[in-house]
Amino acid sequence: MDFHIYKPHYKALLHLGIPIMIGQLGMIVLSFADTLMIGHHSTEELAAASFVNNVFNLFIIFANGFSFGLTPIVGAQFGRNELHDIGRSLKNSLLTNMLLAILITAICFILYLNIHRLGQPIELISLIREYFLILTNSIIFILIFNAFKQFADGITDTKTSMYILLGGNLLNIIGNYILIYGKLGFPEMGLNGAGYSTLFSRIIMVVAFILIFFFSKRYKVYREGFFRSYINKTDFLLLNKLGWPIALQAGMETASFTFSAVMVGWLGTIPLASHQIMITISNICFMMYYGMGSAVAVRISNFNGQHDIQNVQRTANAGFHLMLCIACCLGIPILLCRNHLGSLFTDNAEVVALVAQLIIPFIVYQLGDGLQITFANALRGIADVKPVMYIAFIAYFMISIPLGYFFGFVLHLNAVGIWMALPFGLTSAGIMYYLRFLKSTKKR
Repeated sequence: MDFHIYKPHYKALLHLGIPIMIGQLGMIVLSFADTLMIGHHSTEELAAASFVNNVFNLFIIFANGFSFGLTPIVGAQFGRNELHDIGRSLKNSLLTNMLLAILITAICFILYLNIHRLGQPIELISLIREYFLILTNSIIFILIFNAFKQFADGITDTKTSMYILLGGNLLNIIGNYILIYGKLGFPEMGLNGAGYSTLFSRIIMVVAFILIFFFSKRYKVYREGFFRSYINKTDFLLLNKLGWPIALQAGMETASFTFSAVMVGWLGTIPLASHQIMITISNICFMMYYGMGSAVAVRISNFNGQHDIQNVQRTANAGFHLMLCIACCLGIPILLCRNHLGSLFTDNAEVVALVAQLIIPFIVYQLGDGLQITFANALRGIADVKPVMYIAFIAYFMISIPLGYFFGFVLHLNAVGIWMALPFGLTSAGIMYYLRFLKSTKKR
């Protein structure tokens, strides 16, 4: 490997990716704070939060995936200096995201009415219902924020989203402390307090992005394109054509974790609480990979707009090199501290012991996770998104979920067995995405 060839790509990816990773780090801190505060309030609330957050993350990741359809469009337009067209694309993206928000909200409400049918511990049902309903109200704000974020990332302005995310997450943490424990004259609301704090912070983040877009000088040229343009069928169909495959790919990946949470819930409250702690820990790596993956997609979309395939390939390779570095920097300390991490979140000795066991399969799948995030985003950057949907179905629905049931219940390995299936799904997805990327770029 020639370092001098990749050096400018490393620098460019870090320049784009670090602000995204810092923004995601804020979300990790929020997730840690949520889990810490809820876990120390009660183990039952921690278990209920585990189930709801895992189910709700399926919808959030699906929505995020759909909004990613804007990135290759804006990135290519930015690469060709078609700045007014970017404003038009954003306007159409806002419409498609709001329509999807209505659909997801309706699905969540149906799920809310039937949540007792999913086999969770009976003592958690009332906690699950209330918390789930509060979070459902935040869906439309998530999707509006996503549209603005993908627009900003596509024009290589990753810092604006970073500052808004950090501010919103800080607000959320403060709100958690006040509402969960009943400070400053507010009633003690427990898990529901965490839900209301999350809802409020998501509203504030959308308001902040709207104000920045419509009043900042930096966005003036895009704002002109936004106001001069119209909602049109061509952009609407293109956004859906790119958005749905990415959404389904992201949704199926998340579904493997969501169904894992459901299966862990069949084992009882202690495994479910341990699963929530592990998801919080795993989000450290995932969010860092996500930030670098987004940078890969943006940079590749810029080169793709210029028809520079050589730099498209080099960017993808450089992105994976950086992913490996991130995996080592994060994975090794987690492995070494595995016997103590659970105690940060709860005083329950059974939960702490199970968390230490679950960290082993978690470490195993880091390479596969970095690989699949890199090349899924590389395919997104060149707008070759339809194959990722089929690959995700094979990796997660045909490999990961069935193996989770087999290891967990047929071999009676319980929660550890369910987690053992995740490396198989993530690694197989990564290999297939990589092979598809090679095939697609050779044709160009």
